[in-house]
Amino acid sequence: MRALVVEDEAILRETLRTRLAAAGFTVDVAADGQEGMFAGLEYPIDVAIIDLGLPGISGLELIRRLRAARKKLPILILTARDNWQDKVEGLQAGADDYVTKPFHFEEVLARVQALLRRAGGWASPQLRCGSVVLDTRAQTVAVGERPVELTTFEYRILEHLMLRAGEVISKAELTERLYDQDFERDSNVIEVLIGRLRRKLDPDEQLHPIETLRGRGYRLALPRETG
Repeated sequence: MRALVVEDEAILRETLRTRLAAAGFTVDVAADGQEGMFAGLEYPIDVAIIDLGLPGISGLELIRRLRAARKKLPILILTARDNWQDKVEGLQAGADDYVTKPFHFEEVLARVQALLRRAGGWASPQLRCGSVVLDTRAQTVAVGERPVELTTFEYRILEHLMLRAGEVISKAELTERLYDQDFERDSNVIEVLIGRLRRKLDPDEQLHPIETLRGRGYRLALPRETG
């Protein structure tokens, strides 16, 4: 998943970037509303964390502009403690949830993960497709009762495919979810990672969990269980 952090306080911005990356996210950061607007329009962001007290373009205005540009990504706002007016205005502007400062990172992470699940139509932290179970909180994967050890990149790809189970995801989109904007990208890596995922999830070649649609991309083919 690719997250955007728009926060003018450098220490907090770097803390969020570092800890989200450690939690498995590809992270873009912006120090003001103008940078945040550029990133929100130019990069395939899955979720945004936006401070309301930004210089230049305010957080509220940034949210309004993103929604006016028909960006549907979930947005979590950061706001000052006990300022209920900011919370109301942020939600009315198009934000999906809020966290008040100061906060514990674990709360931010839990809310971000919940927003991503809801955006994909999932109610539970455990994503179940057929016999494959991905726990977004523990970041573990199992097939039936068998734990499956994945690398960070393998986990990111599987999580994205499962959150959007049944949809065709292009190689370019998966590549964007793996790398920061300044990282040299190699789309051939996706083919290698998909191959490794197939072998780890389906060593006996019985499940066939990931389909390749020539010229279009990949699809998680196992039935989604939403109960």
